Amino acid sequence: MKDKARRGRCPHRPFASGNDSVRLGRCGHRPLRYLLGSAALVLLSALLSLRFGAASLSGGMGSFIFWYVRLPRTAGCLLAGAALAVSGAVIQGVLHNKLASPSIIGVNAGAGLAVTVCCALGALSGWAVAGAAFLGAMVCVLAIVFVAEKAGASRTTVVLGGVAVNAFLNALSEAITTLIPEAGMLSGDFRVGGFGSVSHLRLIPAGVLILLALIAVLLLRNELDVLALGDETAKSLGLAVRPLRTVLLVLCAMLAGAAVSFAGLLGFVGLIVPHAMRKLVGSENRFLLPMCAMGGAAFVTLCDTAARVVFSPYELPVGILLSVLGGPFFLLLLLKRKGGRSDA
Repeated sequence: MKDKARRGRCPHRPFASGNDSVRLGRCGHRPLRYLLGSAALVLLSALLSLRFGAASLSGGMGSFIFWYVRLPRTAGCLLAGAALAVSGAVIQGVLHNKLASPSIIGVNAGAGLAVTVCCALGALSGWAVAGAAFLGAMVCVLAIVFVAEKAGASRTTVVLGGVAVNAFLNALSEAITTLIPEAGMLSGDFRVGGFGSVSHLRLIPAGVLILLALIAVLLLRNELDVLALGDETAKSLGLAVRPLRTVLLVLCAMLAGAAVSFAGLLGFVGLIVPHAMRKLVGSENRFLLPMCAMGGAAFVTLCDTAARVVFSPYELPVGILLSVLGGPFFLLLLLKRKGGRSDA
């Protein structure tokens, strides 16, 4: 009976063989439907974000509000959501750990500390902030993976170590802003995560980095599929595992760091969205990565719009809403993995 139930259900799994290939052929149109649906959802979320807000678009200031407030804010939501979701999906694939995400293993915090130091030094240009965030995220993620590999740590230990690093780096950022108040000029939205202060000057440099990294990750989608089979299998198929892992992690750092440079320390996007997208289209990266990009873009944009409109005339930073949604989601994942055993 169980075998019949499995045969009657579309698995959406990569590297299928035998009868699995037949089943994949029968249901291969479903991911395409989800991709089209996600594209429509992205468009709808962008239109809602541009249309609704605390101020009306009618009147003399309507044009200014649209071009210099709503448009960069909406573009920022789309870019940050896509970057963080894809970064989370790739990190989970590279580390073989579905509990990993940029905010949980300390990547966001590393980028945040670098931005704080950058501001403390007086370097406030868009390129300087985006570059500092990328370098901070890259150093953090490479350090965590290096230590884990050298110590032979389990996958769960990587997550727990990342949580500790996350707390340590956030404490350093707080210390810097306390000692150098000028460094806290971006601390409002930045520490919680939000798009209230996004401008064209801050968005364009980060947007260029995000788009380049997204293209590079999509080009490496097949290699990421092979890497997901395990290091030994990937090596036997001729894949240079260590260099590939390094390149993918650098791209993840570029995505997360660039997003943090203008969106602040948004949490859980890289955890929630990849899990939701895997439920829809499976783990094959030619479908998963585009779905994560569009799903993350729509998710963050809709959350930001809700945070602006639902609590009007007050504006709730979207990072608070994402934490409210992501915290219970992370605990649920831990419970499903029976207390976070080492093979998680």
